[in-house]
Parts: sequence; C-alpha cells; structure tokens
Amino acid sequence: MKRAFVFSKTVRGAIDVAPLRCCPKDNSCRRVQNAEYKLGIVWLVLVFQRNLSGVIFQPASGWSTAGEAGLWNDLKTGRSFVLLRHAIAPGTGDPEHFVMGDCSTQRNLSDAGRKQAAAIGELFRENGIDNARLFSSQWCRCRETAELLKLGTVEELPYLNSFFQRYQKRDVQTQKIKEWLGGQRFERPLVLVTHQVNITALTGFYPSSGELVFASRSEGGHISVRGTIKTERP
Repeated sequence: MKRAFVFSKTVRGAIDVAPLRCCPKDNSCRRVQNAEYKLGIVWLVLVFQRNLSGVIFQPASGWSTAGEAGLWNDLKTGRSFVLLRHAIAPGTGDPEHFVMGDCSTQRNLSDAGRKQAAAIGELFRENGIDNARLFSSQWCRCRETAELLKLGTVEELPYLNSFFQRYQKRDVQTQKIKEWLGGQRFERPLVLVTHQVNITALTGFYPSSGELVFASRSEGGHISVRGTIKTERP
C-alpha cells in the first residue's frame, strides 16, 4: 500500500498555506490545492467565523518533525491517539431512508474500501501495534472499517456518529467527545473510527477516506493534530 504524509500548517485561526504532501521514498514535497482541500478550507472558515466547538487552528509542538516513526511511537506510548475516517465508501451522506443498524439503508464500503481497511490494519501491525482500544461510529461503514482492521474488539461510541445531515448536533456532540477523551487513560493505543465532519469539527483538519489523523489532547482539553498518514487505494 502506498503511503504519503499530509501536513497542514496553520497559525492562530488563519490558514496561510496549503497542505504539504511529502513522499518519504524520494524525500520530495509539493503543495496540494485540490478540490477536496478547497472544500475543507470553506468548512474551516465557516467554523472559525462562528467560533464553533473550541477548535484550535494551531498544530501541536513538534508537528511534522518526528516523521512516520515518531507518529507511531507517540501512539504506542500514549502521547497521541488516532482519529480514522472510514475507508472508501462512494457517495455523500446517506439515503433519505437511512435506518440505524440496517446497512441496506446506508452508504457502505466498496470492495476497494474493504481492501483499504484491511491494509490499514496491516499498517498498524507493521508498526508494532497488533491490539488497540477500538471505538467506532454506529454507522455501518465505520463499524466495518474498524472490524477489518483486526486490532481487537470494536465498541460503538455514539459520540462518533455522523452529523453531516444533522448539523444541529455538531456543537454538543463535539463537546461530548472532548469530554469523553478527557476521561480516558492512554495505556493502550486508542483508535476512533468516525466521519470527516466529526474529525474536522474536532481538529480543524479535513481528512480523506482512510486517513490516519494522529492527535493529542492538552491538559486544558484542546485537541491538536500531530501529523497524518494518508492511505491510498491499494
């Protein structure tokens, strides 16, 4: 599976540069301003203007300096946790007849998404993590992503549920997950499988499908992104 780092640099609420996508193989980097990034910028501007959810547009100290090995080491030692956007699930949102617990009414992983999720699990094992505390949104595409990682028992956590079509829940739900994180002990690697809107509201970062977002929580409860690993379709 091909991998690349994506690093976003921001300064106190004003985004001043596009993400740097760096390839460790040839040590090259380029700025990315694709449609997905631009959509993410629109989202972040709206969040900032409304001052929602206490989002901090500022990277944690050491952002992008430790490299991939440093990100994995932080996860193993409890200095960070992972927010994982579900693997590839074609489409946007969910059908109007969506029913919780009935996967036939939901947008689900494609075959490519299932392969991607399994490959992400292998990536964890390649980096010394074969067991983790796994929590997932109750949406089928998130649960299936979490199960295909094969890193342990998957527990449902409603605070990770999508609010893409229920924006009135955004602020309360984001605060609830912050409070939940504040009560956790990071003695084992923690992986939360959720949706783009949830990750963006919590961190200010716009992840692609299957992207690993390594984040940390300060004593004051602020969530900062330490770095990300973007996984591509196998």
